[in-house]
Amino acid sequence: MLKIARGRISSWAVLGAVFFMIIQVIANLNLPSLTSDIVNNGVAKGNIGYIWRIGFEMIAFSLLSVGAAVVNVLLAARSSQKLGQNLRSDIYRKVMNFSNDEFDQVETSSLITRTTNDVVQIQNVTMMALRMMIMAPIMLVGASFLAYNKSPQLSWIFVVAIPVLVLCIGLIMGLAIPLFRAMQTKTDRLNLVFREGLTGVRVIRAFRQDRFEQDRFEAANQDYTQNSIKVNTIVAFAFPVMTLIMSGTNIAIVWFGGQLISSQTMQVGNMIAFMTYAMQVLMSFMMLAMIMAFLPRAAASATRIQEVLSLESHITDPKEAAAQVAEAPKALAFDHVDFRYQQAEQTALTDIDFNVHAGQTVAIIGGTGSGKTTLVNLIPRFFDVEKGTVKVNDVDVRQQNLHQLHGEVAMVPQKATLFTGTIRDNLKFGNADATDDDLWQALAIAQSSDFVKEEGGLDAHVEQGGDNFSGGQKQRLAIARALVKQASVYVFDDSFSALDFKTDAALRAQLRADQQIQQSVVVIVAQRIATVADADLILVLDNGKLVGKGTHDELRANNVVYQEIMKSQLREGEAALS
Repeated sequence: MLKIARGRISSWAVLGAVFFMIIQVIANLNLPSLTSDIVNNGVAKGNIGYIWRIGFEMIAFSLLSVGAAVVNVLLAARSSQKLGQNLRSDIYRKVMNFSNDEFDQVETSSLITRTTNDVVQIQNVTMMALRMMIMAPIMLVGASFLAYNKSPQLSWIFVVAIPVLVLCIGLIMGLAIPLFRAMQTKTDRLNLVFREGLTGVRVIRAFRQDRFEQDRFEAANQDYTQNSIKVNTIVAFAFPVMTLIMSGTNIAIVWFGGQLISSQTMQVGNMIAFMTYAMQVLMSFMMLAMIMAFLPRAAASATRIQEVLSLESHITDPKEAAAQVAEAPKALAFDHVDFRYQQAEQTALTDIDFNVHAGQTVAIIGGTGSGKTTLVNLIPRFFDVEKGTVKVNDVDVRQQNLHQLHGEVAMVPQKATLFTGTIRDNLKFGNADATDDDLWQALAIAQSSDFVKEEGGLDAHVEQGGDNFSGGQKQRLAIARALVKQASVYVFDDSFSALDFKTDAALRAQLRADQQIQQSVVVIVAQRIATVADADLILVLDNGKLVGKGTHDELRANNVVYQEIMKSQLREGEAALS
């Protein structure tokens, strides 16, 4: 916990909280002694003036205690909340810089839990640390010393009460701590099942798996609930046990203190003060026990957060990035590239080699699992190659600054992702400085103008994930967003799959005619022959290997795999594709 708090919490705020907590404890420790003085020297002797004087001192100490407590709480709250804010920001910033390999190591549901629930646990314990963790040991030592000064004869009661208290609390915490540690894992599971149910609700309904998913969620929910009931039931025993021990301590103090008073070896005021100090001693142990109950869960949360913060992406900016030439020729090249996923036995791509320049379109086609998406993911350097080089504008992507590289590549992924806001907001993801004319031009090329106007124009609302649009509309908006970006390489990863043949053909015709696109490289991943037929270069992939490279006519005449794809898509008599 100290490791993740370092640098994310103000040292001055912490020192201030400690300082005012010490003042509060000192003020509280003086009150029982003043009460003892009033009883012994004021009430017993009928000295009204003394009672008033000491009474005003008690009021002053009480006000000092309240004021110090208020400042301590404010500083502790500010420090803990600031720590939580910084942790969430750091986790989010870290995750945004993850490569795809790091995302594969930590589940999305677990990342959400770590950013929310785990951070809250750290905040709560930080607040407790700046309050009770400081107060308890100071009060424990101070109250024990002052109690001994008031009556050494009764101090043996602590020798009995404290070990009994420690034993009971230790037993309770020993049972509760493993359950506290399990809470976060069970929270992860609950979030995972709930998130899958929400995102896959249409599939669940289509396959009539409602009952199965409800039972699955119920099982995770029941597991979490039972664990929570167990741990809270166990912790709940701490309070009656504490009450029993404190009540027994009070009885012992009154019983044996009364005998000392009757033998005139102890004053009444001293017994009252001793009783108060005894309660402060036992309350200090209780506060420490409460902290010990929350610390394991917070420690587990800190470990989980540190796991995310310590993950280092192996895809980083080079120490000395290659200089970017403003007028560099737009080009894309794969030079005998091999790629292997982490811990995979076989390569996902083997000896991929091609070269295209500005104004050219390269299309990638192949069966499911042939490596098409893997190939295009190497262009913006979502992964690093095992062998060979990938070059954008004649510069190895590993020698380019990632921010600049991503600025040179506009990518439309397989799954169109839109964000909550307006159509304008989503399109400007590609270029924040784009004018409305630029946006409408991109929409026109993407065959989206008509339905955008029907929805209300650029300021039409977009729900989370673009759920208020059809699959084809989302794809076209995602394409328009990429076109708004003035890039060197445009990558369309199976982005036309939800479009009908007419819209597909019209969109590709607009792409070829656009002046900006003519100055860039276009990469199209597709399943349909009709989509790739007019490309300048077609790459045919099969099991991660480049088994064909050429134009449509060349591949149709000479490549067996390409011919098989054609036969699977074209009816007899349509083999001659125009």
